Amino acid sequence: MTLHIDADVKIDSKVLTDVAEALEPFAEQMFKQRQGRWMAVIELSHVERTEPGPEEDKHPSVKVRITSVEVAADAFTADRLRSLQRDMYQRRTDAGTLDEIDAA
Repeated sequence: MTLHIDADVKIDSKVLTDVAEALEPFAEQMFKQRQGRWMAVIELSHVERTEPGPEEDKHPSVKVRITSVEVAADAFTADRLRSLQRDMYQRRTDAGTLDEIDAA
């Protein structure tokens, strides 16, 4: 049995050099398109864990940082990533339904 912890997730604002370099080709486009959206594959790493004391009225929290990113450079790749994202979402939310893939 796994203990459920109601933790808040925070994203660290520090941008690593490799991440900045991967985003650089899209910077002008991102600047110009205020309502723009970009599909990407990212990797997150654990940065910090905060456990409030017993008398504090706060949730525990975990901070993660984007350590790797690749942005879709064309519509074809963006569509493939959106399809994968939909599949991942369905897998995550289908637990306990008739569509459930893994019964284990």
